Amino acid sequence: MQLSSNLSRFSEPETLKMAKLGRELRAKGINVIDLSLGEPDFNTPEHIKDAAKKAIDDNWSHYTPVSGYPDLKEAICKKLLRDNGLEYTPQQIVVSTGAKQCIANTMMSILDDDDEIIIPTPYWVSYSEIARLARAKIVFVHTSPETDFKMTPEQLENAITDKTKLFIFSSPCNPTGAVYSKDELEALAKVFEKHPNVFIISDEIYEYINYSYDGGKYESIAQFPYIKDRVIIINGLSKGFAMTGWRLGYTASIPEVAKACEKIQGQFTSGTNSITQRAAITALEAPLTPTYEMVKEFKRRKARVTELLKEMPNLKCTEPKGAFYIFPDVRHYFGKSFEGEVINNSSDLCMYLLNQAHISTVSGDAFGQPGYIRISFANSMENIEEGFKRIKSGLEKLS
Repeated sequence: MQLSSNLSRFSEPETLKMAKLGRELRAKGINVIDLSLGEPDFNTPEHIKDAAKKAIDDNWSHYTPVSGYPDLKEAICKKLLRDNGLEYTPQQIVVSTGAKQCIANTMMSILDDDDEIIIPTPYWVSYSEIARLARAKIVFVHTSPETDFKMTPEQLENAITDKTKLFIFSSPCNPTGAVYSKDELEALAKVFEKHPNVFIISDEIYEYINYSYDGGKYESIAQFPYIKDRVIIINGLSKGFAMTGWRLGYTASIPEVAKACEKIQGQFTSGTNSITQRAAITALEAPLTPTYEMVKEFKRRKARVTELLKEMPNLKCTEPKGAFYIFPDVRHYFGKSFEGEVINNSSDLCMYLLNQAHISTVSGDAFGQPGYIRISFANSMENIEEGFKRIKSGLEKLS
């Protein structure tokens, strides 16, 4: 039986793979602490759940418009103006089944065979795999801790060629937690201004999980008018509203890109879940008090995780400014072993920690950054304390 060659173009997301392996160990009765998945451990706020229940009672149970309900798209436009100072019309908004589908729609709308896409590393695991499905040529640009894992304008300029069609990045960044300042974004925008054929995907899904954010304006690269028409904003409700399972993302772009995304989505999923869309209106229009409270707790956990890492002097990392991950350099442990099991790379270390310390993490290789691992602190403080205790004990056994 011959299956599609597309299957050989991309890999299973390492984040989902580690979560699956953790579940398999739990099924055997092993107490595994999951510090791998990027999912808030908070429940969806009550007022949003109430809106969903009302939507069910009001019989919002039919097929939805492919690009989203008009009043939801209006609510998204109001949110973009309120929080980001950006003006969009409903015709520029496409609502999808999560931010991942938004990225896939956008890449498939823009990229042709052998077009180049620039991806600064480290990056979220699906950027490269979706680009491969779109048959694009990926140009990885490696950043470093010295720049807080942020791309410099010089690196961007050097990476752009006459075949460059698209650039994608996230701020706050998954996996490093790096956040671009307005000045840093403007420096990149000035480079893009000189290259009018390059589109920019700005993944802003962690917008609210930003430890310098206090209700002020989030710094989006779309704020610079001379490149705004080439920016495609990706956002959604999963992280900032603790609505991962509800599956709702959205794009904001020029009408031509929005129509292209709608056309592609119409042949895959059609419109997003009706009940989720009705609840999303409430989420976007209501006060953000629950979101701010959640971020306060993440900030508390980040401080504690930073302290716990300092107790492991052989792990080095930059301090995350956003998201809920910490991304330590673990190369000190390469070549060490335990009971004959040799640690050759970060994937080996993650499997060792899973099987010996019963902690689920994710290898930096999955994010284009060998020698590092991603540890999520989207878990209870109790599990974080126990999890880091196990990590420390597991590392101390390596020699």
